[in-house]
Amino acid sequence: MKKNLKQIAAWLNIQNQQFEETFVSGISIDTRTIKEGDLFIPFRGEAVNGHKFVEQAFEKGAAASLWMQDEPNPPANCPLIFVEDPEQALQQMAIAYRSEHQATFIGITGSNGKTSSKDILAGALAPYFKVQKTIGNFNNQLGLPITILQLDEDTEVSVLEMGMSGFGEIEFLTRIARPHLAVITNIGEAHMQDLGSREGIARAKYEIVKGLLEEGVLFFDGDEPLLQHLVAEDEYSKTKSFGFGEYNDLMAYDIETIESGSRFQVKGIMEGEFFISVLGKHQVKNTLNAMLVSKAMGLTDEQIRAALQQVTLTDMRMQLVNGSNGALFINDAYNAAPTSMNAAIQFVTSTKMRDDKWLVLGDMLELGENEQQFHEQTADYIHAEEIARVCLYGPRMKWLYDKLQRSFEADRLIYSEADYAPIIQYIQQYATDQSIILLKGSRGMRLETILNSFSRGFE
Repeated sequence: MKKNLKQIAAWLNIQNQQFEETFVSGISIDTRTIKEGDLFIPFRGEAVNGHKFVEQAFEKGAAASLWMQDEPNPPANCPLIFVEDPEQALQQMAIAYRSEHQATFIGITGSNGKTSSKDILAGALAPYFKVQKTIGNFNNQLGLPITILQLDEDTEVSVLEMGMSGFGEIEFLTRIARPHLAVITNIGEAHMQDLGSREGIARAKYEIVKGLLEEGVLFFDGDEPLLQHLVAEDEYSKTKSFGFGEYNDLMAYDIETIESGSRFQVKGIMEGEFFISVLGKHQVKNTLNAMLVSKAMGLTDEQIRAALQQVTLTDMRMQLVNGSNGALFINDAYNAAPTSMNAAIQFVTSTKMRDDKWLVLGDMLELGENEQQFHEQTADYIHAEEIARVCLYGPRMKWLYDKLQRSFEADRLIYSEADYAPIIQYIQQYATDQSIILLKGSRGMRLETILNSFSRGFE
């Protein structure tokens, strides 16, 4: 973005302020990461008032800053735009810049797989278009507008991740982004405490169509009955489904895992064999939605096949790490909900990469009143004849520990409520160069702390 303050003021419908020909080239809400030429956005919260950092922002190279109208003592001789609410101003600027921008906008939501799908899609399109995607977890009411405002003017494709915890949030984001294409990766159990049921989660995710452009297309997990029902009920004709069932517009089958990734066959809108350098059947499904979107963007099957072979994911998503003790770790510790937890466990159970199979599992958070049931049900996917050892971390994993004690001998099962050390010591004692160890838990459990004791490099 390269706009002068007069243009930004016009976006904000500000008519009673005078501005010099100052240009801004980006947006920042944090003086620690601010760049030369950024417009600084100060927020006033209960704990921190961003206006206290405005002068520091200018010292670090900010070109201008917003300033809340009722905030006292604005700094003199600094380019300021006075607004009623900086957060609303940020969103209004994003709406205005989006309306001017010529890129194809793609919105992605879902209970699990949003970030993986974003990474795979951006990787598939990158050889053929200038692509910018959501960085990190900038997928909420602040992050998504910042992502849009950080787009270069010549960007051709914007891949936007959309997160939520309650009703109305995806609708708010999609009306800002107004995507040409939209993806719902799946429906899981994350945010059950706020949305009450999987049906509620499905309705909240389906809000993405409310901002979808009239000619837009929705790509959805066709194996999910809740989404099938919503699509049928809505009678929205511009949809394409992906999954493992024969009825999908794009179906994957004959999935084979090798140490370098996943090889699979597809049929439907596309045909033939494809490869993705990512592990897990659930990641193959995330690849399917990226393939459909890439096809809709005009790429040929061969172009998509070639690009997928080079795709990499954000760290901590089925990421292979060589341990200093010879063990091979699968770092999938970015987040967890029952659907993704069980998928990761099933992958370890079925893989032939190594024979000594371990699970290191941390609490699944934000599951609401049924959290005990969800943790206990994980035991249904862990079989003592296939999994060698299980390490459990966090207070909620005590429920799973109690269940697994019925099938695992004491020396094959360890539990720690709040201390990583016993699990680290256990791995040091028993893991070998024949061990493959899955790390999976919610972000708040920080299971990568365990991995850091063994990490020596990445595959």
